Amino acid sequence: QVGLVESGGGLAQAGDSLRLSCAASGVFFASRGLAWFRQVPGKEREIVAAIDWSGEHTHYADSVKDRFTISRDNANDTMYLQMNSLKPEDTAVYYCAADRFPLGPVATHVEGFGSWGQGTQVTVSS
Repeated sequence: QVGLVESGGGLAQAGDSLRLSCAASGVFFASRGLAWFRQVPGKEREIVAAIDWSGEHTHYADSVKDRFTISRDNANDTMYLQMNSLKPEDTAVYYCAADRFPLGPVATHVEGFGSWGQGTQVTVSS
């Protein structure tokens, strides 16, 4: 089991940048694929970006490609999401997640993730 805590959310204006962090505790962090999801009220949780256990392979939702960058620091058990050129439609609660199975391709759907953080709110005004 991996414990996850997000930080770095807040208020931003369109065009601004924010960086989210996800600090992990527990064993096997370095062997887990990780992801950022987001959710707005009344909608399903959607994947934003994912990164495999090695950090070599990433996946992005089309809506954030070329604006967001996911990265991880296995030495410090931390994952990041650099968000540039923010848009009002990026407003959501952002969650970090660790996938269920170690050392494989990272999952890209909610069902593939077994550990979740509590979420951090990102609000982007126009």
